[in-house]
Amino acid sequence: MTKWISLSVLAVSAALLTGCTRSQALFDGRDLNGWRPYLADPAVTPDAVWSVNDGILRCEGKPNGYIRTERQFSDYRLHVEWRWPEKPANSGVLLHAVGPDKLWPICVEAQLAADNAGDFIAVGQGTRITVHGIEHQPAPDKTSQRVRKAQPSSEKPAGQWNSYDIYCQGNTIRLYVNGVLQNTAVDTSLTGGSICLQSEGGPIEFRNITIESF
Repeated sequence: MTKWISLSVLAVSAALLTGCTRSQALFDGRDLNGWRPYLADPAVTPDAVWSVNDGILRCEGKPNGYIRTERQFSDYRLHVEWRWPEKPANSGVLLHAVGPDKLWPICVEAQLAADNAGDFIAVGQGTRITVHGIEHQPAPDKTSQRVRKAQPSSEKPAGQWNSYDIYCQGNTIRLYVNGVLQNTAVDTSLTGGSICLQSEGGPIEFRNITIESF
């Protein structure tokens, strides 16, 4: 009995230290309730790009666009699992997306392009992040500014599941790819907004998309 009491105390203490609430599913494995789609080509129906089967969310990758959470979030840990069912391609997790839907919404992107997961991309004029003491923002004639990850790629081969654990707290964002800390941004100009999953290039699959608030 003493052992179980001790374990319970440790579990509660850990929860208090992390400041996180219980994990909530952003994707329930059945449908896209809570998300709204945007595609650059309005002639294409979302059902032709996004589909759900056996708890897996599949994106065909064309045309470009995204699905966006109807709710906005700040101060959270986001967990996303993804894999390339075919040839590795491109995608991204858009954080703190604000403003109207458009091809490149104002946001901070956690890159998912093959071998580049862990890169940051500051998207939209006025979006700023600081990495290793250097401030990054798009040039006046550019839409975005990329900041490379710190470590060699920690991704798994096509067909295997990867995990992104993204910590957004105040004006700081940390990106972990399969448990490896790949990037940290501070003094971010954006601290809250919608979360988006990109359609950009080729088929990608997602599962176990959860969020915990700090």
